[in-house]
Amino acid sequence: MLHKLNPVRLGFVRSAIDRHWGADVRDPKPLEGKTVLDVGCGAGLLCEPLARMGAAVTGLDAAAENVAAARAHAEGSGLAIDYRAGELGEAKLGQFDLVTSLEVLEHVADKPAFLRELACRLAPDGLMILSTPNRTAASRLLLVGAAETTGAIPRGTHHWGDFITPDELEATLTPLGLKVSDLQGIAWRPGKGLHVSGDLSLNYILSVQRA
Repeated sequence: MLHKLNPVRLGFVRSAIDRHWGADVRDPKPLEGKTVLDVGCGAGLLCEPLARMGAAVTGLDAAAENVAAARAHAEGSGLAIDYRAGELGEAKLGQFDLVTSLEVLEHVADKPAFLRELACRLAPDGLMILSTPNRTAASRLLLVGAAETTGAIPRGTHHWGDFITPDELEATLTPLGLKVSDLQGIAWRPGKGLHVSGDLSLNYILSVQRA
């Protein structure tokens, strides 16, 4: 499912990068000279495209096995990505131009503390991009019920009560001195599949910057 979702997320990420830094949409390396931190990087699905965009990328994941897989794949692809295993709060990291954490918030118990740690890693003129499922009746039916029943995702992947709404997320970001600059839904429909949409009911992705 993440492989199907990744091109949709990347489209949003590239547009956010171009807007934030005024990059040329035709430039294959809009992140040249910039640093990126991807938190909850998994096996590197987002890190590798960001590295190809010219960034010096650091990928952090709590699961050592994910980091091992990410390192092996990056080496095989000839990409120099700094992968690290550990928790964000314990990692000795500086600030980054771009901070991303996609499909991670729903698995975090203390969301305010996690977002505070992300904010600390964001450079003053930096850009943050987050994505997560919304807590709605539709997401409970489709993302948890139907997706796990049909085997689209493994059972137990999601706990609906841990989802966060866009309003709740924005209310948590504001005291951290952050503001939402763009908010889009990630929707699905027959014949079109996953796509960026104004429909926030299932999943959403947003860009954030300092207020």
